[in-house]
Amino acid sequence: MQLDVVNKENLKVGSVELNDEVFGGRINADLMWESVVHANAAKRRGTHMTKNRALVSGSGKKPWRQKGTGRARVGSIRNPLWRHGGTVFGPQPRGYDFKLPKKVERGALRAAIAQKLKDGDLVVVDALAASEVKTKAAVELLKRFGVTGKAVLIDVAVDEKLSRSVRNIPGVSLVPSARVTARDILDAARVVATQAALEKLQEALA
Repeated sequence: MQLDVVNKENLKVGSVELNDEVFGGRINADLMWESVVHANAAKRRGTHMTKNRALVSGSGKKPWRQKGTGRARVGSIRNPLWRHGGTVFGPQPRGYDFKLPKKVERGALRAAIAQKLKDGDLVVVDALAASEVKTKAAVELLKRFGVTGKAVLIDVAVDEKLSRSVRNIPGVSLVPSARVTARDILDAARVVATQAALEKLQEALA
């Protein structure tokens, strides 16, 4: 499989060869689903909390004696059965992250890139860099690549000027090839990757 490599003016300057054994096989949607669920779970803050009977405010004194009043026995006004009492089995702070096998992560990333290749939403460029920090120039650069909505830019090493230029563009992110995930790929309408980054990914996912 061969893809054209374009420059910042969207003019063809070469081509890159992709291995069909890496990106040309069956697209495994199950792996992509697992990877996205894992990424979403890792981003959850998990700071929710309810007060149990030990944390809710109120006296710990027994309201009335155990026997002889004709009323039901009770030991505390913080009883969960009472109004303003504690919550039983309420949510507590926790982490939702879980471990995902590396083979699953690699398989999901491989499938996500293959899906973008199949849909024609992957653009390969010779370089991703900016001469100055300017959002307007970055928007014009992305328009030349056919990017109008959500997009992920992938390079081996992130260019600082370009990173600062695109950070104010909604839905556009610039990530290094070593840290890109299947969720980053699938969440973007277009993927713009440098030739070096694509070759690195192919080597890592082979």
